[in-house]
Amino acid sequence: MAILPPICCGPRTEPLTVPERDELAARFKALADPTRVAIINCLSAADEVCVCNLTETFELSQPTISHHLKVLREAGLVESSRRGTWAYYRLVPETLAAISDLLTPPRSA
Repeated sequence: MAILPPICCGPRTEPLTVPERDELAARFKALADPTRVAIINCLSAADEVCVCNLTETFELSQPTISHHLKVLREAGLVESSRRGTWAYYRLVPETLAAISDLLTPPRSA
């Protein structure tokens, strides 16, 4: 039986804990839909966006946009506030930074 040699030059990244792994997987699952990626992209261009503008931008029904926003909110990628009858959405920069940190390889000294 052949045995693979150990990787001598692999990344020096600490393994994720099970909760970290599960949380990251949930966020990637939320981003696995092209419309949700497009919503994140749209929100990245503004401080916040009214759900009414997202409905117009994507030419989708309000319930469909609301469903996508709910998935993104549950994944911790966006947050919202209400003003009258409208909800305004914005990115959660700390969450996006955490994802970026996990995906950025450590620099070698």
